[in-house]
Amino acid sequence: MIFNKDTAKKTAEVLLQVHAIKLSPKEPFTWASGWKSPIYCDNRIILSYPAIRNYVRETMAKHIENQYGKPDAIAGVATGAIGIGMLVAEYLGLPFIYVRPDAKGHGRKNQIEGFIEGGQSVVVVEDLISTGKSSLNAVQALKEAKVNVKGMVAIFTYGFDVATKNFAEEGVTLNTLSNYENLLEQALDTNYISEKELKTLAEWNSNPSEWNAI
Repeated sequence: MIFNKDTAKKTAEVLLQVHAIKLSPKEPFTWASGWKSPIYCDNRIILSYPAIRNYVRETMAKHIENQYGKPDAIAGVATGAIGIGMLVAEYLGLPFIYVRPDAKGHGRKNQIEGFIEGGQSVVVVEDLISTGKSSLNAVQALKEAKVNVKGMVAIFTYGFDVATKNFAEEGVTLNTLSNYENLLEQALDTNYISEKELKTLAEWNSNPSEWNAI
């Protein structure tokens, strides 16, 4: 669920502006999963643009306060959300931790990096939601450490039905700055895409694993 329409449109605008999101219906990308996709998203690019990263940092921080109040810490999901998560934590004056996909195989064998105690609360920050599995894996690690997960906030979601189902099954609240629907609306409004390309992009989103470029 997006926080609000204005934030969703503005965030989509800045992500397109710095090419954190690229739309290419005619020459689709191939994801690591093997899926063909007319969209590619790498939100880490925003870290290289001070004005954009400050917008995302402040907007996300303010929405976290409005939605959840101040948690005891901010938790970033490694590796994509470490940068923006730390910026949000700094803005809010909160401790920061991050969660690895798996525990390290050496040293202290941590999966959660940084200091947090059982019973403390966190809001988890993520950069991108696709199916939600890696994000929810981080939530599970926090829960196993007896940390109270108040919810998750992400920059962008593709809005896949499978992600909605996965978050609902785990009972985790997800809010995002923007989503696929508002991205397409913004892209069409600014003539980034045509009506024909909009149709192709919408078809992909409804069945991404089976979609073939037209």
